[in-house]
Amino acid sequence: MLSLMVPALALAAASCEAPVKSPQSNRATEQVEGSFPAADRPIATIVSSRWSTEEARDRLNEAGTVMDKAGIKPGMTVADIGAGEGYYTVRLASRVGENGRVLAEDIVPAVRDQLAQRVARERLDNVSVRLGLPQDPRLPDNSFDRILLVHMYHEIAEPYEFLWRMRPSLRNGGEVIVVDADRATENHGTPPALLECEFAAVGYKLVRREEMESAGGYLAAFRAEGPRPEPSAIRACRIDRSAPAAAPGATGDMPG
Repeated sequence: MLSLMVPALALAAASCEAPVKSPQSNRATEQVEGSFPAADRPIATIVSSRWSTEEARDRLNEAGTVMDKAGIKPGMTVADIGAGEGYYTVRLASRVGENGRVLAEDIVPAVRDQLAQRVARERLDNVSVRLGLPQDPRLPDNSFDRILLVHMYHEIAEPYEFLWRMRPSLRNGGEVIVVDADRATENHGTPPALLECEFAAVGYKLVRREEMESAGGYLAAFRAEGPRPEPSAIRACRIDRSAPAAAPGATGDMPG
């Protein structure tokens, strides 16, 4: 139902700049038997394509610190999921260099279009821009050294299906990097224990977690481990609803 990428000619016409290269694959959503469990916790609404200003984030060296902790190096292929206005996208493009690749993705068509225009305007020839689906990022298999989910995991409406469909896109030794706040999902964060549980349910192993005050919370890195479970075998993580909720904080999300 949704277009998967911006046609190059239309993009060039909209921005009067060089077109964005097309992504490696337009893999259709994989058909599976059985159903995925629903998340047993609130799903935060998408309220903005910007978490904070780029200038404020750069003063804290947010992107540089995240990329360092994520081990992102020249020549890598990286996916920026929930890319928003492109804050991480443009900095990832510089870090991976001309021999690397960045696939920037968003599920909101207008946001995707604005990002595609920025990529064309800034002539980021190593970046592709595409439209994902809420339950499926539609990433090409065995393609990514790192997949970044920055301040957006709590907005994924079908986390188990999303993580299940994303898993084959990791290369051997590839990692999913999550940056989020340690607070309830309805307050635009994800408690680390809940995050680890949901990833583990789909066959990911937590390899490290570090505090990330400059990015508003923490950074967690996961790798795929063992066989991917059948959807019917996945069990939803149960949250402790008797625990007091974290105090609401800033709710700007999906940083670009």
